[in-house]
Amino acid sequence: MRSAALTSLAIVLTVLTAGCAGGEEGTAASGKRAGDSPPPGRLTSARFSGTLASPRRPAPPLALRNSFGRQVDLREFRGDAVIVTFVYVNCPDVCPLIVDNLRAAQLQLGSAIDELHVLAVSVDPEGDTPSAVNRFLAAHRVGSGVSYLIGARPQLEGIWHDWGIVSERSPRRRDPDFVEHSAMVYGIDGSGRVTTLYPSNFDPEQIAHDVSILATQ
Repeated sequence: MRSAALTSLAIVLTVLTAGCAGGEEGTAASGKRAGDSPPPGRLTSARFSGTLASPRRPAPPLALRNSFGRQVDLREFRGDAVIVTFVYVNCPDVCPLIVDNLRAAQLQLGSAIDELHVLAVSVDPEGDTPSAVNRFLAAHRVGSGVSYLIGARPQLEGIWHDWGIVSERSPRRRDPDFVEHSAMVYGIDGSGRVTTLYPSNFDPEQIAHDVSILATQ
């Protein structure tokens, strides 16, 4: 029931999704082009800067090892705000934008940075090896507040299904490393519920603004 509800939510809110594009050929799995954002004011709560998920749902299970080999479980962050996103290191455009903007949001938090945890889940089990991921994190100057979660394809496919994420290699692309995927960015509140959603080109200030509210929900 939980995964079905979240999948339905993902379908309803496809206006918030984007996929790695890599030029004019690329479009989101939803049919939207990378970088598309929701119309101003639509579905947006006056309290949150992000779009309010309606209804809020308990987040699906999410437990994987990060690129350093540590087991990370979404449940361990109860009481804090968590951002969950789906990326891969060979992404030519959207994923680096998401990661850079999340880092900018962390920097804006200042002393409150410990209230935010970012879980970046791989959509490319073959390309997202520990060494490749760690090089990617270093290149984007990502700190300890971000856990990049990886795993074998069967593990990740289960996570993608539960979170309503589509990930597939496009036969139309010449680049064998290119993956078309949903780029939903989820805000999880302190009670473990999917509460806010953000487009791939979100403003870092949106996340920074919502962290303290999410943490106290």
